[in-house]
Amino acid sequence: MTTLLNRPRSALLVIDVQNGVVAGAHRRDEVVKSIAGLVERARTENVPVVWVQHSDEHVAKDTDDWRIVPELARGAAEPLVHKSYGDSFEDTDLEAILAGLGVGRLLLVGAQTDACVRSTLHGALVRGYDTTLVSDAHTTEDQTAWGAPPPEQVIAHTNLYWSYQTAPGRTAGTVRAEEVNFSSAG
Repeated sequence: MTTLLNRPRSALLVIDVQNGVVAGAHRRDEVVKSIAGLVERARTENVPVVWVQHSDEHVAKDTDDWRIVPELARGAAEPLVHKSYGDSFEDTDLEAILAGLGVGRLLLVGAQTDACVRSTLHGALVRGYDTTLVSDAHTTEDQTAWGAPPPEQVIAHTNLYWSYQTAPGRTAGTVRAEEVNFSSAG
């Protein structure tokens, strides 16, 4: 269980599913569809959905690349976190939002697997959150030109190593979208 006191709730954290971020992503349409299904389930089950939106010199704020993909629609009351670093907690109000919602367990989805998703997974775990990666609801683009493995291997490796993460008093792991249980650790 989480090491955060009085934080019994779960939240779905949707990271950087933006036009410019996922335009060339591996299995883009399948992953976005999976995320859309999880967002609807979370809403139906009264589970907070928290959106994260990245901006930097490559994804400029208020451009089409910066916008959330059209297949996903943020609810007017759902928190939106603006970030400019990989870890969604760094220099943002994410921690304050989650504390206000009583959230101690995060289910993460989004992009890019080998950057912002991975950074946020580690950032959440070290901050005391139970942290579950939805194994078929995150993606990345092909970075093989710069020496990275193909995207399907990056995704598989991240799922593999996150399924074995541990930390004192916290849980981590992976779960497929169809097996997500918002009320328990997996």
